[in-house]
Amino acid sequence: MFEFHGIKIRWYGHDTFTLEKEITICIDPYKLSKTIKADLVLISHNHFDHLSLEDLKKISTKNTIIIAANECISQISNISLKEKIGIAPGEEKTISNVKVKAIPAYNIDKINPDTKKPFHPKEDKKIGFFITIQGTSIYHTGDSDLIPEMTDLKPDVLLVPVSGTYVMTAKEAANGIEKIKPKIAIPMHYGTIVGSENDAKEFRDITKSCIVQILTKE
Repeated sequence: MFEFHGIKIRWYGHDTFTLEKEITICIDPYKLSKTIKADLVLISHNHFDHLSLEDLKKISTKNTIIIAANECISQISNISLKEKIGIAPGEEKTISNVKVKAIPAYNIDKINPDTKKPFHPKEDKKIGFFITIQGTSIYHTGDSDLIPEMTDLKPDVLLVPVSGTYVMTAKEAANGIEKIKPKIAIPMHYGTIVGSENDAKEFRDITKSCIVQILTKE
């Protein structure tokens, strides 16, 4: 667990995080080993390791609100929730004084050898989340390469993939720090499907312009 400006940030492996301050926000729940009662759930896109119906059912109650990329909404229609909200890149929603802005998330050079198309095509409108909680900003990139839309976002905390294959490599993420300009960066997207802690350590070792915090999996 890492605490910044009173926000408790916990990493559960892969791209899954909770942010806790007055309410509990869960991002991309996948293979959860602990019970979480989430007030707000954010889902970046429709791949199984981000949109996990099994995990959504574990953490959702009739008081839970989900904000998800539009491509996900039809798949979560049978889960009992307070509200399901679709969101497209560039749109912003406010829930319980938490601002959630959708940032595009897509591949530039990570190509699926079977389809000859990017693993995360821009036209799918998959997203990352720029979350503002009482003036503190946290940017979860979703599954993405370093893209122009990330330039000068300047979040307080950046949650960034480092494994390569489907997302940025450690070196690409380190280069991204220079463009995104966060104060603190937390590596993700390793240790579950692709990548290892060595990717996170490489990212830390070559990043010079901000603090890198490697979290222990909850």
